[in-house]
Amino acid sequence: MPIIRRLPDTLVNRIAAGEVVERPASALKELIENALDAGARNVAVRLSAGGLDGIEVTDDGCGMDPAEIALALERHATSKLPDDAIELVSTLGFRGEALPSIASVARLTIESRVPGSDEGWRMMVDHGAVAEQGPAALPPGTRIRVEELFGKVPARRKFLRSARSEYAACLDVVRRLAMARSEVGFVLEHDGRQILRLQGGDTLPARVAQIVARELASDGVLIDLQRGAARLIGVAGLPTFNRGVADHQYLFVNGRPVKDRLLIGAVRGAYADMLARDRHAVLALFLDIPPGEVDVNVHPAKTEVRFRDPAFVRGFIVSGLRYSLEAEGQRSAQAPAAPAMGNWQSEPITAPAPALASLFAREYGLSGVREAARPWRGFEGDTLAPAARAEMAEETPTPQHPLGVARGQVALTYIVAEAEDGLVIVDQHAAHERLVLERLKVAGAQGKMASSQALLIPEVVELDEPDCDRLEEASEAFAALGLMIERFGPGAMLIRAVPALLAKGSPQALLRDLADDLAANGAALLLGERLDLVLATMACHGSVRAGRALSVAEMNALLREMEITPRSGQCNHGRPTWVKLAHGDIEKLFGRR
Repeated sequence: MPIIRRLPDTLVNRIAAGEVVERPASALKELIENALDAGARNVAVRLSAGGLDGIEVTDDGCGMDPAEIALALERHATSKLPDDAIELVSTLGFRGEALPSIASVARLTIESRVPGSDEGWRMMVDHGAVAEQGPAALPPGTRIRVEELFGKVPARRKFLRSARSEYAACLDVVRRLAMARSEVGFVLEHDGRQILRLQGGDTLPARVAQIVARELASDGVLIDLQRGAARLIGVAGLPTFNRGVADHQYLFVNGRPVKDRLLIGAVRGAYADMLARDRHAVLALFLDIPPGEVDVNVHPAKTEVRFRDPAFVRGFIVSGLRYSLEAEGQRSAQAPAAPAMGNWQSEPITAPAPALASLFAREYGLSGVREAARPWRGFEGDTLAPAARAEMAEETPTPQHPLGVARGQVALTYIVAEAEDGLVIVDQHAAHERLVLERLKVAGAQGKMASSQALLIPEVVELDEPDCDRLEEASEAFAALGLMIERFGPGAMLIRAVPALLAKGSPQALLRDLADDLAANGAALLLGERLDLVLATMACHGSVRAGRALSVAEMNALLREMEITPRSGQCNHGRPTWVKLAHGDIEKLFGRR
């Protein structure tokens, strides 16, 4: 029968390491938190190969003497819990097995000196065994190096990601902890190159703007609300300043970075009626709440928390964000002038409608596709032959078309058309977004996607280094789609050409959204799925925007193309592109039935 036995300390430490140290970023988080809890005013981080080859954290905190260094490497030994009230912990962490756990799966070197001491002390632990110790020369504070992480645990080592991926995770850890402590200076170096330098003593808004997005300084609102013993502070981006993924939301509880579903849901609820479902707010929120009202010991890495009164917390965040945003009135992150909006024009379709419909039928296996009886009528600004333009000017459409004939435009967003059997209302942006996507797919199927329009002056787009890495890796696939980009330093990309179909759009906004798409899904999707995602993003940027005045000819051209385009009843995000009120429905509205 099975026999119960006590596990050796080395194995116990490795099991504990599995809870705390999942990857280099996990070890880095523990080391930086230790430095902050030690009262450091400056923290310097050095990484090698994304932390796979080496991690070094240096601080100017209170330091440790030789006896404390030895005690710190024992399990369940901590200076962060002054009494037995484990639920009232006020530091970033108290898990005593963090250092011994790291030391059990790596070569860990601790050097520390107490202020006022003549010399420091050094101790090296090699995968759980003390290798050497002795005096060390260093300024007051502590320096910890981690090398050969999982070097003797190949089963764990082989599941680590590439150096770039691990570096991106480490960068995220440093950013979140630097935001949590704006009074502390941070320096981050990777493979000998300085990535981040933040001066201590920053104000919270200044620190957030430096780390998240510089635009938040002008396109964000300050949050500072109090309700009872709870306080909510931070910076929230205006609804018009948004991103394609939720990675730009930073949430903190009592100074601790968290990724909690309740808080994420509260943010989504606060912006629910101000953002499209596929867009996400940009913000950094700090919730301070009495320690007895929150349990921080739910997750080994303390990235999740549990609130005693979750309804209060959610309501406080939702109402607080909405109040702060509404107080800003009509201020917007983007207020383009009328001439700028006039630049949004569609690109030409050279194929006549019958040929286009036949091509859709071949590509998508459609039968019974309705073919229009006359050539394609492009939007104003399209390159049409003079004869075609004359014919379009002389022609008077009739309501016999399925989507009818345009009668006007409402709020510069919706086209109102009269059909034989009722009234049709079309969302011009949603409809054209689908049409552009289908055009891009057809162009790709014909091998014409690579048609590019070179920019007169190449545009530089500043992005995070991990975003640049992902875009650089996908540059060949983008080139096949007509988007020519190249690296322009560690944190910038250069756009040389854009797809001809999207020449009138904003290259910077397009590239930022593509970077967000790759960050959210790039690693998990197959190449075909990834290209479909890119095409959908391009289509959104190449479509007619709400707010643009259209001529009657342009409106009718849009309706006619919708009638021959597959899936034109919904946009790329699942929203309907048009609705119809039948004559009977209209008569009911006026009591005629």
